[in-house]
Amino acid sequence: MLKRRFLLALLALSVAVPASAADLLATVKARGTLRVATEGTYPPFNYREKNGELAGYDVDVARLLAAKLGLKVEFVTSEWASILAGLAAGKYDVIVAQVGINPKREQAFDFSTPYIYSMPQLIVRANERAGYKSLADLKGKKLGVGQGSVYEQQAKAAPGIEVRSYAAAPDTMADLAAGRIDAALNDSLMSAYLLKISKLPIKAGAQVGAVERMGIPFKKGNPEFKQALNKALADAAADGSLKAISLKWFGTDVSKAP
Repeated sequence: MLKRRFLLALLALSVAVPASAADLLATVKARGTLRVATEGTYPPFNYREKNGELAGYDVDVARLLAAKLGLKVEFVTSEWASILAGLAAGKYDVIVAQVGINPKREQAFDFSTPYIYSMPQLIVRANERAGYKSLADLKGKKLGVGQGSVYEQQAKAAPGIEVRSYAAAPDTMADLAAGRIDAALNDSLMSAYLLKISKLPIKAGAQVGAVERMGIPFKKGNPEFKQALNKALADAAADGSLKAISLKWFGTDVSKAP
């Protein structure tokens, strides 16, 4: 009788506990496509050309990795402020859009190994004489940052700074040139690009933080996908294809830590 009850209990338990979800690798392989979220408004990393096609460093990296995984790529554009929420909701498989790896995000998502590195850097007006060397020097000043970015978090953690958040970097630069903010904070690669293409009276300021590592986030609980994605990145580094994309957009290999 006891044996029968034990067997019935095991049977009930097996029915009550659902089978675990398939690893993301099996899901994307069965589908044949990798759904990639990117912002689409953040040149030179991800943006739309005049013909509407997506382009940029992130876009090229996403296409390269999808190809190495034997998949087609399907891009989904999202505003930065809601892009991580979309990943959590399952609207796409991964994000390739300069997502910084930090402890808070790692609590919610798994990340690939870093595929690009940069540092926080100030941008100031061309005639600026204050010589800001750190965020502490901006106490009592107005600082422009990207909405929802790690730089926004960094700026808000510094006491005494009036932080103004912007949806797009060109708007930040326009307000800086017009004197509506005293400085802007972005990553060093983006800063270099903005200064290269901009005709505004702005210039590079001091680097004001540690090296940032950008990775590709995806939902936790997908070890096979993580292994395959990291292998694709390692293969891309070994065969020079990741470096080639870096040289195309920045003239230097940004996929290696400085």
